Amino acid sequence: MERISHYFPSISTLQVAQFSKLLNLYTIWNNQINVISRKDLDNFYERHVLHSLGIAKVYSFQPGTTVLDVGTGGGFPGIPLAILFPETNFVLVDSIGKKIKVVNEVATALGLTNVQAHHLRAEQVKGTFDFVISRAVTAMPVFVEWVKNKIKKGKASDGFSNGILYLKGGDLTEEFKGLPGKFEEYPLSNYFSEDFFETKKVIHWVS
Repeated sequence: MERISHYFPSISTLQVAQFSKLLNLYTIWNNQINVISRKDLDNFYERHVLHSLGIAKVYSFQPGTTVLDVGTGGGFPGIPLAILFPETNFVLVDSIGKKIKVVNEVATALGLTNVQAHHLRAEQVKGTFDFVISRAVTAMPVFVEWVKNKIKKGKASDGFSNGILYLKGGDLTEEFKGLPGKFEEYPLSNYFSEDFFETKKVIHWVS
């Protein structure tokens, strides 16, 4: 939790309390439904919460923004971002129903009213969104094909383009050859000092 407060010093007392509850909630649910590896649970705030919040270092979602989290697993990056941006509306989907059960239980326990979670594949999701977020569920070109029709055209009032915000790691040169649209890489090592983030990035993709 000290890391969260260090990198996001303006969070409220309520948000501190919500972030503080996450480890206990996921420990309880992980004993019933395995959504996080034991190694990652031991480094929970760094590898799951702070990693998810890397997206917030690239862009701060505005009130009323709609965000789709595809392949959310146990709720990452959607749940930490929903805590940080309570006036942004998040829809979290995953193809594995038991993981969505965990997401719903965690969201309820935290009192998050800006989260909806559904047992769906990306192509089954109805409607369009300002942003689609995810954490390395597949190769970027494949992901773009899944979700490119789910993104509203246009820009936020601050000029930041609607699109995909994707958490990825490593050298992406080969993967991005022939990728349609435009993209920009944001190394998370620019924002976080922990070794874990040395090769981690946020990719902002726009059609």
